[in-house]
Amino acid sequence: MAISKAERLMNLALCLLGTRRPLSKRELRESIEAYLEAGSDDSFNRMFERDKDDLRELGLVIETVENLDGEVGYLARRDSNRLPPITLDAEEAAALGLAAKVWQQARLAGAASGALQKLRAAGLPEDVDPYEAHGALEPRIPVHEAAFEPLMLACRDRRPVVFDYRKATAARPEPRHVEPWALECWRGHWYLAGWDRDRGAERVFRLSRITGKVRSRSGRFTAEVPDVVTVRETVASWAGETADRSASIRLRTGAGYPLRAKATSVRELGDGWDELEIPYGHGLDAWLVEFGPDVVVLEPAELRADVVDRLRAVAKG
Repeated sequence: MAISKAERLMNLALCLLGTRRPLSKRELRESIEAYLEAGSDDSFNRMFERDKDDLRELGLVIETVENLDGEVGYLARRDSNRLPPITLDAEEAAALGLAAKVWQQARLAGAASGALQKLRAAGLPEDVDPYEAHGALEPRIPVHEAAFEPLMLACRDRRPVVFDYRKATAARPEPRHVEPWALECWRGHWYLAGWDRDRGAERVFRLSRITGKVRSRSGRFTAEVPDVVTVRETVASWAGETADRSASIRLRTGAGYPLRAKATSVRELGDGWDELEIPYGHGLDAWLVEFGPDVVVLEPAELRADVVDRLRAVAKG
């Protein structure tokens, strides 16, 4: 949802909740800046009807009545839109406590602690210890990358960003102009999904490969933000999690333990080398390059060619 629309919906909801009498379209248009800038009456009417429908889908109860002048008016009574009291049992309270502990190392720690305090004020049991309730489970989402906080804020505010990014196969970082969509943690690493303006395509970036500062840029997004951003699925495909074939490689003895963990078979060749069969999927060539001279691809031929091309690109850089 664009920020301008979110602000417009919020302003409309506040007007409807704050009035003591029904407000006509004309009065609402004069009260909300975005409606004043709508242009023609037809444009305003279409915008208002869409906004009203969106608020109702979000759960706001909007009444339509006729006022004294015979005009149709709208209001949202507070009694009809008041949330029911929050009641939590011991297990639900423990789950919320665990969720708050997850963010103790990140910027959201303050917000999580504040939310728990508000819930306790509303009746959340204070004697529930989530650490004891779940068998000494102490969850953590590590956030060590300096890029996390500015990217989190950029995703929230829908602000384009610029940062220097070093690919696994590149010798030097390159600037990336990105419209950030979502951050997600997968197997201990944080990833950013967004629209790469320079390449005109969706991309996923590993935060640990971002160098220098993340710089915000003015202006709006140029690409539509998808309803579902599949960060984990994309990264899993890069890591060979969706592999449907098998590759044969030579691996130096005592090296490449992550490759050995994925191998379906290992055979000693002697002279300091082993032969491995590993799952083969999209992105395996980039992963193999990270092991440098400790890996030699035997089959398939296209994988061998891809690895050689990447190694040559690194050597030229």
